[in-house]
Amino acid sequence: MAKPNYSFEKKQRELAKKKKQDEKLAKKQATREPGQAEDTPPAGSDSSGGGR
Repeated sequence: MAKPNYSFEKKQRELAKKKKQDEKLAKKQATREPGQAEDTPPAGSDSSGGGR
């Protein structure tokens, strides 16, 4: 009977974990990019209110 190859199984788990993490990051970046322009104020405006 062949013995289990734990190194192969570990590598497969790590690859699956990395793939899932990359997908999550890509999804997060895709949702953040369109809203990023709305959240950041224009560079010329000062919203601090202390402009004396």
